[in-house]
Amino acid sequence: MDIIGTTHFDFIGKRKLTFLISSTLAMIGLFAVVQIARGAANLGIDFAGGVTIQLRFEKDVSIEKAREILREGNLPPADLQQFAEANRLLVRLKTHQEDMGPMTKTLVERLQEGFKDNKATVEGTTEIGPSVGRRLQKDALWAVFISLLGIFVYIAFRFEWKFGVAAAIATFHDVLAVLGIFFLMGREFNLLVVTSLLTLAGYSLTDTVVVFDRIRENLRLRAKVPLAETVNKSINEVLRRTIVTSSTVLLVLAALILFGGEVTYDFALALFMGVIVGTYSSVYLASPIIVVWKVRAAERRPAPRMA
Repeated sequence: MDIIGTTHFDFIGKRKLTFLISSTLAMIGLFAVVQIARGAANLGIDFAGGVTIQLRFEKDVSIEKAREILREGNLPPADLQQFAEANRLLVRLKTHQEDMGPMTKTLVERLQEGFKDNKATVEGTTEIGPSVGRRLQKDALWAVFISLLGIFVYIAFRFEWKFGVAAAIATFHDVLAVLGIFFLMGREFNLLVVTSLLTLAGYSLTDTVVVFDRIRENLRLRAKVPLAETVNKSINEVLRRTIVTSSTVLLVLAALILFGGEVTYDFALALFMGVIVGTYSSVYLASPIIVVWKVRAAERRPAPRMA
């Protein structure tokens, strides 16, 4: 279906406003990164430390009832995951290292009281101390940095280095924007969220490359046309593709958010926001950066000397 006809929007003309919006989102994201590094954010057990307990019951158990039992037991918030076998549960509990042993005992007792006729057996426990959490924080930041560096090298090789810088800035902006929004919402930061950010980086890059490809084609065909006009035309030509692609991805993520359960909720939510921000940055950030950079470089270039 031809959802959107031919468009003639002036995307580049809105660059001052969009640069202001993007700068604000990036600053919030940088603040969130600082707070995460200080341990002042809502960190999951991957980063803050905690304990993972694997339980086996004699009969099948309801994961919703297990969550209700733990909430009523005045225990810290816990993540519950059910295995393929309905009688096994994985409980992830965020707690201080000195409290891990007593907290594990209390949690098992609460569940056993809630499921009186269903004996529970602890199959194994895994403790994550603060030092491991700090190491995981460091590794997560390196993972994001290396992915952005790879994006820059790829785009610089495929197009030119200015395009690579613009794509890296846009992707970095997308990651920071989602981090900042998650921080303001008070959502938990864990390795699953880091996974969604790396997935977002790949999606954002793909969307940006589509726009850059059309810009490169039109630059060859419209060499004498002003750069801003060529970039505007290029974005308008791929706008339908961008909207349809983003919309279908958002539909899938909306289904995960609504029906996927608590385990995948943060992952899907981060990606949902990231797809919106990534689509915005491909149109309103990466492309305008190319225009501003190239125009200013041309203005600084010395005029040819007369004989």
